[in-house]
Amino acid sequence: MKSTTIEKRKTEWQLQEAKAMFSEVIQSAALKPQIITVRGKKTAVIISYEEYRQLSGPKQNLFNFIRNSPLFGIELELPQRIPEETRELNL
Repeated sequence: MKSTTIEKRKTEWQLQEAKAMFSEVIQSAALKPQIITVRGKKTAVIISYEEYRQLSGPKQNLFNFIRNSPLFGIELELPQRIPEETRELNL
């Protein structure tokens, strides 16, 4: 099962198989997340360290996300709004 192409590498392993082929599982995790099953149930995922860092790194708040966007500061051309009459609501 030593294939070097990403498409041919296995991505789902039974626990006992993952134990026996641990090196292969780790090498494959560098390319794609590896799913470990126990009695047919998906139980765990092994991912690369880089993917882990991205998932567990500090989260940006919405303000910083927008401020760091490449679209920040672009002026949008919005159509003129036509003032509408207000209406009364019976509550």
